[in-house]
Amino acid sequence: MDQNYTDIGATTPEAMAISRKSRSMISELIGDKSHEDRIRQRCVIATGDPSVAETLRFCVNPVEAGLKALEEGAGIYADIKMVEAGIVKKGHRSPIKVFVGSGDDLASEKGITRTSAGVLVLQGELNGSIVVIGNAPSALLTLCGLIEAGKVRPRLVIGAAVGFVNAAESKERLRTLDTPSISVVGTRGGTPIAVAAINEIVNIYARSHR
Repeated sequence: MDQNYTDIGATTPEAMAISRKSRSMISELIGDKSHEDRIRQRCVIATGDPSVAETLRFCVNPVEAGLKALEEGAGIYADIKMVEAGIVKKGHRSPIKVFVGSGDDLASEKGITRTSAGVLVLQGELNGSIVVIGNAPSALLTLCGLIEAGKVRPRLVIGAAVGFVNAAESKERLRTLDTPSISVVGTRGGTPIAVAAINEIVNIYARSHR
């Protein structure tokens, strides 16, 4: 492992030391040969669970797609505010928006979830974007439907929907699409994994532009 490697969010000597030590420990467990390994490492660190590495799936060259989107300053869209809050704000120039709260009138009118309504309301902005789903299976299912219908084409989708209702199914559906994606197998997921995945892509991008 590169001993100078650290996360751009680590800005103090103590934080950098912790980051390097964590990376060194985890890289011995799961490898350190590729960008995908870096993402696996970060997701393991974020959850404290080495088995998370085995549940991650990378489809259609997602890291390259994410780096290209960041290079273009494409928008990053999060399903909930907790995910948005966790996404690092430096090292890139991509604006960040949140689905929840963006379509509340539509949610009330149609009786659908607020995150699904946000996807529908903001769909015109999603071509070429990065979409990060760290909570809501309904938002991911809505997004998949729009992609299947040819209405939107995100550059990258990070699918870490969590729970026991449609979470596993939404991510399985995502993996059937010809869309670059990073996803989690089964019911597991959540904000820490989603944020870790996008932040590591930002980290890779920022380091390549030093």
